Amino acid sequence: MKEILFSAYSLDVGGIETALITLLKNIHLKYKITLVLEKKQGLFLNQIPEDIKIITYKPNDNKVTILRKICNFIKQQLFKIKYKNKFDFSICFATYSYSASFVSRIASKNSILWVHNDYMSFYNNDVNKYKEFFSKLKISDFKKVVFVSENDENIFLKYFKEYKNKCIQCNNLIDYEKIKEKAKEDVTDFKVKENITTFINIGRHDEKQKKLSRIINATKRLNKEGYIFRVIFVGNGPDTEMYREQANDVQNIEFLGAKKNPYPYLKNSDCLIMSSDFEGYPVVFIESLILGKTIITTDVSDSKKDIKDKFGLVVDKSEDGIYNGMKQYLEKGFSTKTFNPKEFNENILKKLEKIMK
Repeated sequence: MKEILFSAYSLDVGGIETALITLLKNIHLKYKITLVLEKKQGLFLNQIPEDIKIITYKPNDNKVTILRKICNFIKQQLFKIKYKNKFDFSICFATYSYSASFVSRIASKNSILWVHNDYMSFYNNDVNKYKEFFSKLKISDFKKVVFVSENDENIFLKYFKEYKNKCIQCNNLIDYEKIKEKAKEDVTDFKVKENITTFINIGRHDEKQKKLSRIINATKRLNKEGYIFRVIFVGNGPDTEMYREQANDVQNIEFLGAKKNPYPYLKNSDCLIMSSDFEGYPVVFIESLILGKTIITTDVSDSKKDIKDKFGLVVDKSEDGIYNGMKQYLEKGFSTKTFNPKEFNENILKKLEKIMK
């Protein structure tokens, strides 16, 4: 049985963490797995299969630079002594974590970096910062680089052509049976309202990326025009209070907070709405398709390839884009195609076997 190491930051609620949990549940019987976390915490921690070993690797954060460097040097050496090339494969699943990158690169000659986001947009299209980010991750030391989005792979290869043979595109697995089952749970803080269209946004409240102010402002404009609907926000983050203040006088906007199980809320809504400036490949896309929900999204990730004209509307990255998408849905609706989650997962599992062969 092959031994595989996964390195990540924590198991708090989020798209990367959801994808990691689903992946581990699907492959833990086939491989001997060790999970390294920078912080052993999060709502998903108790969902890790019992046969997976969990260890921590947390860099020292002493404010005194020389002490921090000495402590981290010692930590690195001890980790190398114990784990260097011990595993058949090692996977850095938290792209943004330099410590997760270090752990993965040391643990195996077959190290893999998983890229979950559009980092060019994250760095505001600053090519130098984009290149510096991947250089600091020591991209040259990874044997393979897996992108969950075709769009993100294409951007990467524009600036790192020399790594073309390392790159693989592979979506995240989805636990569709669990999603369908958990969507049946009753919730007390959300009432289904007949004959009123419900838009739902699920995710982290971070204006730099998610731009939820677009949804709030579009809602205000549609309210003035007499449209009847409501908007539900499931999630929290650094900008939650700012959003609450922006929507303070808007009666048809509700903030429900973060939910360990967001699926009943999604099931009982009509349409997922995403206003982001950038994304990797949103897990919530597939979750929505499994529950048969229409999607309105800004032009992020592979949305034009996978969502447009099949499962929903792809709009401009602007307040006007969100406003027009919501208005079109309210006036005309949208008839979605049937999504086959079993086939979706089977294709991914075949790719995973090749990646770890």
